[in-house]
Amino acid sequence: MRSSDPRQGSGPQSAVAAAAISARLQQLADPERARLLQRYFKTAPGEYAEGDVFIGLKVPEVRSLLKEFRNLTPAEVLPLLASGIHEERLFALLALVRCFDKGDSAVREQIYALYLAHTGSINNWDLVDCSAPAIVGGYLLEHDREPLYRLARSTSLWERRIAILATFAFIRCNQFDDSLAIGRMLLNDREDLIHKAAGWMLREVGKRGQAVAEEFLRCHCHVMPRTMLRYAIERFPAEKRQMYLAGSC
Repeated sequence: MRSSDPRQGSGPQSAVAAAAISARLQQLADPERARLLQRYFKTAPGEYAEGDVFIGLKVPEVRSLLKEFRNLTPAEVLPLLASGIHEERLFALLALVRCFDKGDSAVREQIYALYLAHTGSINNWDLVDCSAPAIVGGYLLEHDREPLYRLARSTSLWERRIAILATFAFIRCNQFDDSLAIGRMLLNDREDLIHKAAGWMLREVGKRGQAVAEEFLRCHCHVMPRTMLRYAIERFPAEKRQMYLAGSC
């Protein structure tokens, strides 16, 4: 990877790279699929992704373009993260994940800082889910995790989702404490997308530490949002699921 400061997104080289990527994405655009995606991702007035614009690409199509642009630096994709087009932001985040995975500790720290500086552009659930575990979770595996708790207290739905999804990286290393602590913080969250995310992470905890997950559920199943509970117990045997749903836990 070429040396570059990922906090800087301006300059001719960055603009040229971003324009080339944007042009390739436009070549794959599908207006009919775009209309379907805009309904699916709730972009209408008053919905959680109001105003987001899709051009109709599937995620595998966006990922495939990474193979055409192999040596991108964070600076070169940063302009796309500010785009009003959803798939351009998705491409930028997938490229940042790739840079993060390949980078040394200095590059990873820079990408992590860039990511947190641009959470306003990471504003739909798929954008969070494809990037927060790798970048935020990946960086904080070896650092103080207090930033996650600040994100969990944020007024931004997407920052709260980043907080809980980032803990997926810890779960994969059999570290459950932060997932459970942030899950407790989000028990009274008003957003269904947070209920789903927290329940999903509890389910992942249960795959690796069932006793840990069930202890959490016994303490909180009576007050958990129904969606969170259903996601958390999705893989339990039917009889046990019914027990938790009935509150007899």
